[in-house]
Amino acid sequence: MKRLLYILMVMLAVPVQHASAQADRSDVRKGNRDFRREEWREAEIDYRKALVKDSTSVHANYNLAAALYREGDTAQAQKVLEGCREMASMSAGASDYFYNLGNAALANKDYKTAVESYAQSLLRNPSDLSAKENYLYAKEKLKDQQQNQQNQDGQNNQQNDDDQNKQDQKDQEKEQDKQDEKQNDDKQDDRRDKPQEKQDQEPKITPQAAQQMLQAIQEKEKETQDKVKKEKAKALKSRQKDKNW
Repeated sequence: MKRLLYILMVMLAVPVQHASAQADRSDVRKGNRDFRREEWREAEIDYRKALVKDSTSVHANYNLAAALYREGDTAQAQKVLEGCREMASMSAGASDYFYNLGNAALANKDYKTAVESYAQSLLRNPSDLSAKENYLYAKEKLKDQQQNQQNQDGQNNQQNDDDQNKQDQKDQEKEQDKQDEKQNDDKQDDRRDKPQEKQDQEPKITPQAAQQMLQAIQEKEKETQDKVKKEKAKALKSRQKDKNW
């Protein structure tokens, strides 16, 4: 583990010493001198000047990535290396190029790119022990990352399912409320539109009550007739008295 940590600390190989035929030699050589003095920012500027004159220079790109990495800008270092991948993969230093790309990707926790880059480096230089150790380390980190991602995806899916179930339940409750409200409105409309039959109709009575009411009427009528008869008899008697008198 100590050796592995040491490998990850030194990370990028030192810049190459020879500029390509197209790049400006003086800028690259000046950048290399600044790099050896650990003047990373000055070295970066020199390499960028060389790339202005020849943007296809593998050496200038490679050295610029090394300077950027030492400055702590590992993301930009990886970007520069990936930008010259096609040219670098066909150069004599392709093994070192892929090794450094793997280191930059590893620093950025881009474990998939790191594993692929170390594998390419080992294809070109199988005896590179540093590349082997970093390859195994990156592979293990990639496995952990994928497992964590699966767990996170599972939690997110479960949370999404729970949220969806809650939303479905809310939608069902809203729909039920709408249906209940519509039914209540329909009932009110029916009551408003329906004639007031109950108010207009005579109350219904039982047969017994009807019989009692009939008897009461008959008794009342008989009582009235008796009273009328009595009045008539009284009047007749009075006339007889008057006549006799």
